[in-house]
Amino acid sequence: MKNARYIPPNPEDMKEAVSDLEKYMNAEDNLDPLVRAALIHYQFETIHPFLDGNGRVGRLLITLFLMEKKIMTAPALYISYFLKRNRIEYYDRMTEVRRKGNYEQWILFFLQAVMESAEDAVHTIDLLTALHDKNTALLMDGTAKRQSDTLKKLFAYLESNPIIDVKKTSEALGLSYNAVARAVSVLMEKGILTQNEKKGKTRIFSYSEYLDILRKDT
Repeated sequence: MKNARYIPPNPEDMKEAVSDLEKYMNAEDNLDPLVRAALIHYQFETIHPFLDGNGRVGRLLITLFLMEKKIMTAPALYISYFLKRNRIEYYDRMTEVRRKGNYEQWILFFLQAVMESAEDAVHTIDLLTALHDKNTALLMDGTAKRQSDTLKKLFAYLESNPIIDVKKTSEALGLSYNAVARAVSVLMEKGILTQNEKKGKTRIFSYSEYLDILRKDT
């Protein structure tokens, strides 16, 4: 306790504070939603209600709040990397609020985090779009009509499920096991899918280029 950088409130105060935060999140307010998101994140991290996972939940609240307020239509803002890269400043700025009530410097830092994360998200989306166009053209090149329908379905599925096995994929797509297995073979031949190490008897395949883009800086 003597060496702790921050000591959160006792359980009774914590429960009251979480209740107040919930009310604030659901109340009408004239503040810009991004400023409100900054205050909500700070307050949640200060309440620190859990033994573990407060950082993850606090970052998730940012995304959920901004989606609730229609600022985002999809959870495309990955703010964690910015906060990790600027971890010391992140902690120092929250401490500045706790010690001196200086919210303005925290909000400016948070808005910088949102701006840089949004720019990264746009860049990632551009890369994924270019990859989609490249591989769509590759798939349609010299492919029979009947097979192309299966390939299109499998390729669309891969863009939301980039790690697959044949059995579960055939069930999800409503296609036969053999049809999906043939499509997987085509995607491997064209360099779109790669096979991972087996899990028992199950063969696992990855859309590696797609995953590489998503995993950058994470």
